[in-house]
Amino acid sequence: MSVVDRAAAAAGVPTGFYTLVKREILRYVRRPKNTFIPPFITNVLYFSVFGVVLGSRVGEIIGVPYILFILPGLVVLGAVSNAFENASFSIFHGRWNEYIDETLTSPLSYTQMVWAYLLSSALRGVLVGTLIGVLGFFIIGGLYQPVPVEQPIYLVAFLLVITMLFSSLGIVGGLLAEDFDDLTMMNQFLLRPLVFFGAVFYSLEDLTPLLQDISLLNPMVYMVNGVRYGFLGVSEVDPQLSLGLLTGGTAVVAVLNVWLFKRGYGLTD
Repeated sequence: MSVVDRAAAAAGVPTGFYTLVKREILRYVRRPKNTFIPPFITNVLYFSVFGVVLGSRVGEIIGVPYILFILPGLVVLGAVSNAFENASFSIFHGRWNEYIDETLTSPLSYTQMVWAYLLSSALRGVLVGTLIGVLGFFIIGGLYQPVPVEQPIYLVAFLLVITMLFSSLGIVGGLLAEDFDDLTMMNQFLLRPLVFFGAVFYSLEDLTPLLQDISLLNPMVYMVNGVRYGFLGVSEVDPQLSLGLLTGGTAVVAVLNVWLFKRGYGLTD
Protein backbone atom coordinates (compact mmCIF):
# COMPACT_ATOMS: atom_id res chain seq x y z
CA MET A 1 0.00 0.00 0.00
CA SER A 2 1.40 3.38 -1.03
CA VAL A 3 1.68 6.44 1.19
CA VAL A 4 -1.31 8.02 -0.58
CA ASP A 5 -3.37 4.87 -0.11
CA ARG A 6 -2.57 4.78 3.61
CA ALA A 7 -3.35 8.49 3.98
CA ALA A 8 -6.71 8.04 2.26
CA ALA A 9 -7.54 5.07 4.50
CA ALA A 10 -6.49 7.01 7.61
CA ALA A 11 -8.67 9.94 6.56
CA GLY A 12 -11.69 7.67 6.28
CA VAL A 13 -12.16 8.15 2.53
CA PRO A 14 -14.58 5.46 1.28
CA THR A 15 -12.64 2.73 -0.49
CA GLY A 16 -14.86 2.61 -3.56
CA PHE A 17 -14.78 6.36 -4.01
CA TYR A 18 -11.01 6.50 -3.58
CA THR A 19 -10.53 3.61 -6.02
CA LEU A 20 -12.58 5.30 -8.73
CA VAL A 21 -10.73 8.60 -8.27
CA LYS A 22 -7.39 6.79 -8.37
CA ARG A 23 -8.32 4.89 -11.52
CA GLU A 24 -9.35 8.05 -13.32
CA ILE A 25 -6.20 9.93 -12.27
CA LEU A 26 -3.86 7.10 -13.26
CA ARG A 27 -5.56 6.92 -16.65
CA TYR A 28 -4.10 10.27 -17.71
CA VAL A 29 -1.01 10.43 -15.49
CA ARG A 30 0.31 7.26 -17.13
CA ARG A 31 -0.09 8.84 -20.59
CA PRO A 32 1.89 12.10 -20.35
CA LYS A 33 2.43 12.25 -24.12
CA ASN A 34 -1.34 12.70 -24.48
CA THR A 35 -1.94 14.72 -21.33
CA PHE A 36 0.93 17.12 -20.72
CA ILE A 37 3.14 17.30 -23.81
CA PRO A 38 0.48 18.69 -26.24
CA PRO A 39 -0.46 21.71 -24.05
CA PHE A 40 3.24 22.32 -23.38
CA ILE A 41 4.03 22.53 -27.10
CA THR A 42 0.87 24.48 -27.92
CA ASN A 43 1.59 27.12 -25.31
CA VAL A 44 5.21 27.49 -26.35
CA LEU A 45 3.78 28.41 -29.75
CA TYR A 46 1.23 30.79 -28.20
CA PHE A 47 3.91 32.56 -26.19
CA SER A 48 6.21 32.71 -29.22
CA VAL A 49 3.69 34.01 -31.75
CA PHE A 50 1.25 36.07 -29.70
CA GLY A 51 3.61 37.11 -26.94
CA VAL A 52 7.01 37.61 -28.51
CA VAL A 53 6.23 38.39 -32.17
CA LEU A 54 2.94 40.28 -31.85
CA GLY A 55 3.61 41.51 -28.33
CA SER A 56 6.41 43.77 -29.51
CA ARG A 57 3.92 45.53 -31.79
CA VAL A 58 0.99 45.63 -29.39
CA GLY A 59 3.05 47.03 -26.52
CA GLU A 60 1.22 47.18 -23.21
CA ILE A 61 -2.38 46.52 -22.22
CA ILE A 62 -3.71 47.73 -18.86
CA GLY A 63 -0.17 48.75 -18.02
CA VAL A 64 1.56 45.37 -18.49
CA PRO A 65 3.48 43.81 -21.43
CA TYR A 66 1.18 42.01 -23.83
CA ILE A 67 2.82 38.62 -23.23
CA LEU A 68 2.13 39.01 -19.50
CA PHE A 69 -1.43 40.12 -20.22
CA ILE A 70 -2.25 36.93 -22.17
CA LEU A 71 -0.68 34.53 -19.64
CA PRO A 72 -3.81 34.24 -17.42
CA GLY A 73 -5.99 33.57 -20.44
CA LEU A 74 -3.70 30.81 -21.65
CA VAL A 75 -3.77 29.25 -18.18
CA VAL A 76 -7.58 29.32 -18.28
CA LEU A 77 -7.66 27.88 -21.80
CA GLY A 78 -5.44 24.95 -20.87
CA ALA A 79 -7.12 24.29 -17.53
CA VAL A 80 -10.74 24.31 -18.68
CA SER A 81 -10.04 22.47 -21.95
CA ASN A 82 -8.33 19.60 -20.17
CA ALA A 83 -10.89 19.42 -17.38
CA PHE A 84 -13.73 19.30 -19.91
CA GLU A 85 -11.99 16.83 -22.23
CA ASN A 86 -11.07 14.47 -19.42
CA ALA A 87 -14.56 14.30 -17.93
CA SER A 88 -16.39 14.07 -21.25
CA PHE A 89 -14.03 11.44 -22.66
CA SER A 90 -14.03 9.36 -19.48
CA ILE A 91 -17.81 9.24 -19.29
CA PHE A 92 -18.33 8.65 -23.00
CA HIS A 93 -15.55 6.06 -23.27
CA GLY A 94 -17.04 4.21 -20.31
CA ARG A 95 -20.44 4.24 -22.00
CA TRP A 96 -19.00 3.25 -25.37
CA ASN A 97 -17.12 0.26 -23.98
CA GLU A 98 -19.77 -0.45 -21.33
CA TYR A 99 -17.33 -0.63 -18.44
CA ILE A 100 -19.15 2.24 -16.75
CA ASP A 101 -21.73 -0.42 -15.85
CA GLU A 102 -19.31 -1.69 -13.23
CA THR A 103 -19.33 1.73 -11.61
CA LEU A 104 -23.10 2.01 -11.76
CA THR A 105 -23.60 -1.38 -10.09
CA SER A 106 -21.03 -0.68 -7.36
CA PRO A 107 -22.12 0.30 -3.84
CA LEU A 108 -21.10 3.89 -4.53
CA SER A 109 -23.81 6.52 -4.26
CA TYR A 110 -24.54 8.61 -7.34
CA THR A 111 -23.04 11.62 -5.58
CA GLN A 112 -19.81 9.73 -4.96
CA MET A 113 -19.66 8.61 -8.59
CA VAL A 114 -20.10 12.16 -9.86
CA TRP A 115 -17.57 13.62 -7.45
CA ALA A 116 -15.00 10.99 -8.34
CA TYR A 117 -15.18 12.03 -12.00
CA LEU A 118 -15.27 15.72 -11.07
CA LEU A 119 -12.24 15.67 -8.79
CA SER A 120 -10.08 13.56 -11.08
CA SER A 121 -10.90 15.73 -14.12
CA ALA A 122 -10.48 18.98 -12.20
CA LEU A 123 -7.05 17.79 -11.03
CA ARG A 124 -5.99 17.30 -14.64
CA GLY A 125 -7.12 20.84 -15.42
CA VAL A 126 -5.23 22.23 -12.43
CA LEU A 127 -2.07 20.33 -13.39
CA VAL A 128 -2.15 21.57 -16.98
CA GLY A 129 -2.97 25.12 -15.87
CA THR A 130 -0.05 25.01 -13.46
CA LEU A 131 2.22 23.66 -16.19
CA ILE A 132 1.31 26.60 -18.43
CA GLY A 133 1.82 29.04 -15.57
CA VAL A 134 5.29 27.64 -14.85
CA LEU A 135 6.12 27.78 -18.55
CA GLY A 136 5.08 31.42 -18.56
CA PHE A 137 7.25 32.12 -15.52
CA PHE A 138 10.33 30.90 -17.38
CA ILE A 139 9.59 32.44 -20.78
CA ILE A 140 8.26 35.79 -19.59
CA GLY A 141 10.72 35.99 -16.72
CA GLY A 142 13.59 35.31 -19.07
CA LEU A 143 12.51 37.77 -21.76
CA TYR A 144 10.72 40.56 -19.92
CA GLN A 145 10.12 40.65 -16.20
CA PRO A 146 9.28 38.31 -13.30
CA VAL A 147 5.69 37.10 -13.37
CA PRO A 148 3.86 38.46 -10.32
CA VAL A 149 1.27 36.60 -8.26
CA GLU A 150 -0.46 39.52 -6.56
CA GLN A 151 -3.49 37.64 -5.21
CA PRO A 152 -2.51 33.98 -4.69
CA ILE A 153 -5.68 33.08 -2.77
CA TYR A 154 -7.87 34.36 -5.60
CA LEU A 155 -5.67 32.62 -8.15
CA VAL A 156 -6.06 29.24 -6.43
CA ALA A 157 -9.78 29.79 -5.83
CA PHE A 158 -10.51 30.68 -9.45
CA LEU A 159 -8.39 27.80 -10.77
CA LEU A 160 -10.27 25.33 -8.58
CA VAL A 161 -13.71 26.72 -9.41
CA ILE A 162 -13.25 26.92 -13.18
CA THR A 163 -11.81 23.40 -13.43
CA MET A 164 -14.66 22.02 -11.32
CA LEU A 165 -17.18 23.89 -13.47
CA PHE A 166 -15.82 22.50 -16.72
CA SER A 167 -15.41 19.04 -15.28
CA SER A 168 -19.12 19.22 -14.46
CA LEU A 169 -19.93 20.42 -17.96
CA GLY A 170 -17.71 17.67 -19.34
CA ILE A 171 -19.82 15.04 -17.58
CA VAL A 172 -22.93 16.50 -19.23
CA GLY A 173 -21.14 16.43 -22.57
CA GLY A 174 -20.07 12.83 -22.06
CA LEU A 175 -23.67 11.84 -21.34
CA LEU A 176 -25.04 13.71 -24.35
CA ALA A 177 -22.47 12.56 -26.90
CA GLU A 178 -23.55 9.91 -29.37
CA ASP A 179 -20.08 9.34 -30.87
CA PHE A 180 -16.53 10.64 -30.62
CA ASP A 181 -17.21 13.33 -33.22
CA ASP A 182 -19.69 14.91 -30.83
CA LEU A 183 -16.92 15.33 -28.24
CA THR A 184 -14.70 17.03 -30.82
CA MET A 185 -17.51 19.35 -31.87
CA MET A 186 -18.25 20.35 -28.28
CA ASN A 187 -14.63 21.31 -27.75
CA GLN A 188 -14.01 23.00 -31.07
CA PHE A 189 -17.32 24.74 -31.68
CA LEU A 190 -18.50 25.53 -28.14
CA LEU A 191 -15.58 25.63 -25.74
CA ARG A 192 -12.82 27.26 -27.78
CA PRO A 193 -14.97 30.06 -29.27
CA LEU A 194 -16.04 31.01 -25.76
CA VAL A 195 -12.40 31.15 -24.71
CA PHE A 196 -11.18 33.16 -27.67
CA PHE A 197 -14.02 35.66 -27.26
CA GLY A 198 -13.45 35.75 -23.51
CA ALA A 199 -10.90 38.58 -23.40
CA VAL A 200 -7.89 36.26 -23.52
CA PHE A 201 -6.03 38.20 -26.21
CA TYR A 202 -7.62 41.62 -25.87
CA SER A 203 -8.98 44.03 -23.30
CA LEU A 204 -12.69 44.73 -22.92
CA GLU A 205 -11.79 48.40 -23.20
CA ASP A 206 -10.91 47.82 -26.86
CA LEU A 207 -14.52 46.89 -27.63
CA THR A 208 -17.50 49.14 -28.28
CA PRO A 209 -19.93 49.58 -25.37
CA LEU A 210 -22.40 47.21 -27.05
CA LEU A 211 -19.80 44.48 -27.52
CA GLN A 212 -18.63 44.97 -23.94
CA ASP A 213 -22.15 44.31 -22.71
CA ILE A 214 -22.47 41.24 -24.94
CA SER A 215 -19.09 39.97 -23.73
CA LEU A 216 -20.32 40.02 -20.14
CA LEU A 217 -22.71 37.22 -21.11
CA ASN A 218 -19.68 35.02 -21.78
CA PRO A 219 -18.62 33.18 -18.59
CA MET A 220 -15.04 33.03 -19.88
CA VAL A 221 -14.72 36.76 -19.35
CA TYR A 222 -15.20 36.25 -15.61
CA MET A 223 -12.80 33.31 -15.54
CA VAL A 224 -10.02 35.02 -17.46
CA ASN A 225 -10.33 38.25 -15.50
CA GLY A 226 -10.46 36.31 -12.23
CA VAL A 227 -7.22 34.48 -12.97
CA ARG A 228 -5.72 37.72 -14.31
CA TYR A 229 -6.58 39.34 -10.98
CA GLY A 230 -4.79 36.50 -9.21
CA PHE A 231 -1.64 37.07 -11.26
CA LEU A 232 -1.59 40.82 -11.87
CA GLY A 233 -3.92 42.26 -9.24
CA VAL A 234 -6.02 43.96 -11.94
CA SER A 235 -9.33 42.94 -13.44
CA GLU A 236 -11.91 44.48 -15.73
CA VAL A 237 -14.68 42.67 -13.84
CA ASP A 238 -15.26 42.61 -10.08
CA PRO A 239 -13.33 39.49 -8.94
CA GLN A 240 -15.65 38.83 -5.99
CA LEU A 241 -18.70 38.98 -8.25
CA SER A 242 -16.95 36.71 -10.76
CA LEU A 243 -16.02 34.16 -8.12
CA GLY A 244 -19.53 34.17 -6.70
CA LEU A 245 -21.19 33.67 -10.09
CA LEU A 246 -18.81 30.90 -11.10
CA THR A 247 -19.16 29.11 -7.76
CA GLY A 248 -22.94 29.23 -8.04
CA GLY A 249 -22.82 27.94 -11.61
CA THR A 250 -20.51 25.10 -10.58
CA ALA A 251 -22.88 24.05 -7.79
CA VAL A 252 -25.87 24.05 -10.16
CA VAL A 253 -24.15 21.92 -12.81
CA ALA A 254 -22.77 19.51 -10.18
CA VAL A 255 -26.27 18.97 -8.82
CA LEU A 256 -27.48 18.47 -12.39
CA ASN A 257 -24.80 15.78 -12.86
CA VAL A 258 -26.04 13.84 -9.83
CA TRP A 259 -29.64 14.12 -11.04
CA LEU A 260 -28.68 12.84 -14.51
CA PHE A 261 -26.84 9.88 -12.96
CA LYS A 262 -29.84 9.05 -10.81
CA ARG A 263 -32.09 9.12 -13.85
CA GLY A 264 -29.60 7.00 -15.78
CA TYR A 265 -29.60 9.58 -18.57
CA GLY A 266 -27.27 8.36 -21.31
CA LEU A 267 -26.10 5.55 -19.05
CA THR A 268 -28.80 2.97 -19.61
CA ASP A 269 -30.50 1.84 -22.79
